[in-house]
Amino acid sequence: WKKYWLLAPAPSSSARPPSLTTREPKACKALREEGVSVVLVNSNPATIMTDTDIADHVYIEPLTVEVIERIIAKERPQGILPTLGGQTGLNMAVALSDAGVLDRYNVRLLGTPLETIRKAEDREFFRNFLHDIGEPEPPNRTVNSMEEALAYREEMGLPLVVRPAYTLGGTGGGIANTQGEFEATVASGLASSPISQVLLERSLVGWKEIEYEVIRDGDDNCITVCNMENLDPMGAHTGDSIVVAPSQTLTDKEYQMLRSASLKIIRGLGIEGGCNIQMAEPDSPYYVIEVNPRVSRSSALASKATGYPIARVSAKIAVGKRLHEIPNAVTGKTGAAFEPALDYCVVKIPRWPFDKFPNGDRQITTQMKATGEVMAIDRSFEAALQKAIRSLEIGNRTLLCHGEGPDTRNLMEPNDLRLWALMAALRRNTPPEELMGKTFIDPWFISAMQRIVNMERRLLGETLTPDLLYRAKRLGFSDRQVGTLADMLPEQVRNLRHDWNLRPVYKMVDTCAAEFEAVTPYYYSTYEEENEALPLPGKKAIVIGSGPIRIGQGIEFDYCSVHAAWALSQAGVSSVMINSNPETVSTDFDTSDRLYFEPLDEEAVRDIIDNETVDDVPPPSVVQFGGQTAINLSQGPGPRRSAYPGLQRRCH
Repeated sequence: WKKYWLLAPAPSSSARPPSLTTREPKACKALREEGVSVVLVNSNPATIMTDTDIADHVYIEPLTVEVIERIIAKERPQGILPTLGGQTGLNMAVALSDAGVLDRYNVRLLGTPLETIRKAEDREFFRNFLHDIGEPEPPNRTVNSMEEALAYREEMGLPLVVRPAYTLGGTGGGIANTQGEFEATVASGLASSPISQVLLERSLVGWKEIEYEVIRDGDDNCITVCNMENLDPMGAHTGDSIVVAPSQTLTDKEYQMLRSASLKIIRGLGIEGGCNIQMAEPDSPYYVIEVNPRVSRSSALASKATGYPIARVSAKIAVGKRLHEIPNAVTGKTGAAFEPALDYCVVKIPRWPFDKFPNGDRQITTQMKATGEVMAIDRSFEAALQKAIRSLEIGNRTLLCHGEGPDTRNLMEPNDLRLWALMAALRRNTPPEELMGKTFIDPWFISAMQRIVNMERRLLGETLTPDLLYRAKRLGFSDRQVGTLADMLPEQVRNLRHDWNLRPVYKMVDTCAAEFEAVTPYYYSTYEEENEALPLPGKKAIVIGSGPIRIGQGIEFDYCSVHAAWALSQAGVSSVMINSNPETVSTDFDTSDRLYFEPLDEEAVRDIIDNETVDDVPPPSVVQFGGQTAINLSQGPGPRRSAYPGLQRRCH
C-alpha cells in the first residue's frame, strides 16, 4: 500500500480565502478511492479537512518545517502533494526541500515538480521560462533590493506594478504611481517575499484580464476546464474583480490564441494536475501575467461554474491516472478528458468588508481586500449579475441602490461602489463610450447594464403586464425591484407572477450543455419553459446555507451546514442545500442530495420550497446551522415581507 501526504492551507484570511480549504476533502476522497492512505496536516479547526474521517491520519499542527519533519519521520509517506494546499503548500514544499527533509526521508513530490514551482513562483525564473518558450510578457525586471528597484524606476518611469515572489493574494504588492508609493510598496514587497524578491512590471492598467484553468496528465494530455473574463480591467486583483465565465467579449480567434498559449505554458512547465494562467489582452497582442502552478482560488470558482471537479481530477492525476481513465462524475458516461461546455453565464462578485469598515480605503488594487465571494448562474449576463448582487447580503442592496453612485471618483478608480456608479451614470444618460473611456470596461458589459436601465425605465413608466414582467424576470429583476419601480409590494408582485403563471424553472449544471444525459443534482433557476428539477420523492429537508464569508460569519457555519446535510442523508432524509458561495464544501454537488445555487433571500428560497412542495405540503427547513443569514430568513424582516411556513426551525 502507499501513503501520501497532503499539505493543507493555513487559516482563512482575505489573501487565503476558504476556497483553499474546500479542495482537500475532494482530494482525500479521490486518493482513498485509489487505495492510498492519506496523511493530512492543517492548523485550521474550522474546516471539514480536520475532521477525523476525511483522511486516514489528521494532524492539527503548525505548518512549520520542524513540525512537519517530525510528522514525516513518524508516518514515513512515500509522496507529498502540495499543489492542493494553495500558496502555503507550495512554499512549504520548497522549504522542506531546501532543508533536506524530502531527500532525508525519501519523499517524492507529486503533481508539480519542484523545479516547476521555482519557475512559476520565482519571478526571475518565470521571466526566463516565458522567454525560452516564446510567450510574451510585459516589460519588467526582478530586483532584490531597494537600490535595484530605484535604478529600474529611473529607467522605466512610473506607474509600475510591484509583484512579490512566493506570496498569495497580492500580499505586499501594489501599483505605484508616485515616488513615495513606489518606495513604500517595494519595501513592503521585499519584506513579504520569502526570498526577498519582487518583480517590477510595466503597468497594464486598463487592459482586459483573462484567466484560463487548464489541467494536464502524465501522458501530456491537456484540456481547458474553463476560461474566465474579469469585468474589471487590469489593475485590480482577480480576487477583488467581478468575474464572468465563460468569457463574453473575446472573438473565437482570440479565445483560441489564448487557449493555445495556456496549453503551451502548462506543457512547458511539466505540471501534472491543475494550473491557473492569467493574461492581459488589449485586442492584440497579449501578455502572460502570472501562472499559479497549483489549484488556486480561481480553480474553485471554475469547478463550481462548470461542474468539473478540478481538485478531484488533479489528485487522481497525481497518483498516475490519465484524463481518459477518470470518469466524469456528472454525466457518468464521459471522461475527464472532455472539455466542459456551458450553456449559461456565471458571474462572481467579491464580498468586501466595507459595510463593517465604512471609513476604510475602498480603492481596489493588486492586493486583495475581499473576505469572500458569491456566484450566480443564469442564462444571460444581466440576470446572473443581478442574482449575484442579491447574494451579497448587504442589506437589501440591488442595482437600484445608488446612493453612492453619482461620485465621479467611483468611476475613475476601481472600488466596491463602481458598479453602482456605472448604473447611476447610465441613468443620467451618460454615453456608453464616455463610460468606457473612464473605466476601460468593455462596451459589451456597459451595453448589458444599459439594457437593465432601459427595463427600469419601462417598469417606472408602463403598466405592469405579463409580458413586461416576464421580460424583467429574464433580466434578473427581483420581485422587490419590480415592486419598487412599479409602486407595489414584493408580495403583490409575487402574487401577480403566480396569477400569470410566471414561475422560475430549474436547469441542471451538467458540464456538457445537455449533449449527454447527466445525473448531477446541481441546479440554478431561470425563467424558461422546461423544469429539470422535479420534486425529490420521499422525506426531505432543506438546509439553508450561510452565504458569502464576511466579518462575523466565517467558514464555521458552512462546516455546520455540511454536517447537517450529511446527518440528514444518514438518517434517510434527502438533504436539499441552498447556498450562493463557490468557496465552500456545501456547494460541492455531491455534499447533499440536491444543490440549488441560488441567492439566500426570501424570493429565491420560497421559489425553491414551492418547487420541492408535494401535495401542498412544503418540506421542513433547517436554519440553525446557516448563521445569521438563515435565522433572518426564518424570521422575516417585517410587515413588508411575510414569513413562510416552510422556513421553520424543525426537521422531521
